[in-house]
Amino acid sequence: MLISLSGPTRPPLGGGQPRRLVILLHGLGADGNDLIGLQQYWGRLLPEAEFASPNAPFPCDMGPYGYQWFSVQDRTPAAMLAGVRAAAPILDAFIDDELAKRGLTESDAALVGFSQGTMMSLYVGLRRERQLAGILGYSGRLIAPDLLASELRSRPPALLVHGTEDPMVPFESLAAAEAALKAAGVPVETLACVGTEHSIDPEGLKRGGSFLREVLSAPRP
Repeated sequence: MLISLSGPTRPPLGGGQPRRLVILLHGLGADGNDLIGLQQYWGRLLPEAEFASPNAPFPCDMGPYGYQWFSVQDRTPAAMLAGVRAAAPILDAFIDDELAKRGLTESDAALVGFSQGTMMSLYVGLRRERQLAGILGYSGRLIAPDLLASELRSRPPALLVHGTEDPMVPFESLAAAEAALKAAGVPVETLACVGTEHSIDPEGLKRGGSFLREVLSAPRP
């Protein structure tokens, strides 16, 4: 049995049944409450969207509270990939369940990640058979770029945002992810936030909202 994820949700600001879904994936040591507040910034742009922010599946092994998608005590590429692969089916099942509950399809949904949540969003979102509306990633990186060409199953548009002064996930991760995604034919835009550390600044917040409105308003296939 896979672990079932749960966490806070916020209904559409426009009322009624949700016609779009934004799934927010937090970073290491946080929980779903860390990102659900983004709804207050983006909800007016997406009045038909429900926001869901699940807690990651495992207790954080580097602190007394919070959750993690995978451990980073061993940061070798092989260990990071193994961690992401172990968590991927859990996130996949959550996406499937949340869409089914609302009678929505992948084209109605976007993934938003921060740090470790971005790593999960890119890994899972690019390997789903049916294409999501989009992936928005903050302060993250692309895990196992060398595997992307052989494992990629869909190409949702992506926006990656990263602070130039990030002490946790190097800013250079942005260009590396952009190059790998472009090589795999994934439509990708990037935003470098000058002077920003490991966080979401006002510029990134505004551009992210515009991106979500754009991809979630696109004509459905």
